[in-house]
Amino acid sequence: MPLGRFGRPGLIGMAARTAVVAGTATAVSGAVAGHQQQKAYERQEQQAYEAQQQQAAMDAAAAQAVANAQYAAPAPAPAAPAAGGDDLMAKINQLAQLHAQGILSDEEFAAAKAKLLS
Repeated sequence: MPLGRFGRPGLIGMAARTAVVAGTATAVSGAVAGHQQQKAYERQEQQAYEAQQQQAAMDAAAAQAVANAQYAAPAPAPAAPAAGGDDLMAKINQLAQLHAQGILSDEEFAAAKAKLLS
């Protein structure tokens, strides 16, 4: 006749079963965590590669823009003011400011303005 007990397991059997279940759960959770870490690492590597490719494309575009700018025709020089018209107005405005500040008297202002206009 077998010497084992039938029915509910004893304290040692319950502890052994709990240990097996806990060990299995630990192994499965460790494998899942490792898999998730591997996927995160691969995603990070992919993003770094894409950023590197994008930077290389921007560098190439900048180099091409610089090369094109070197060979482009220089911008035309700004046109010279028409026969001193703007210059004359600037001098009259300067005289008016000096007169308003009291540096020039009425006679001095009128004489300087007449000289500019003649």
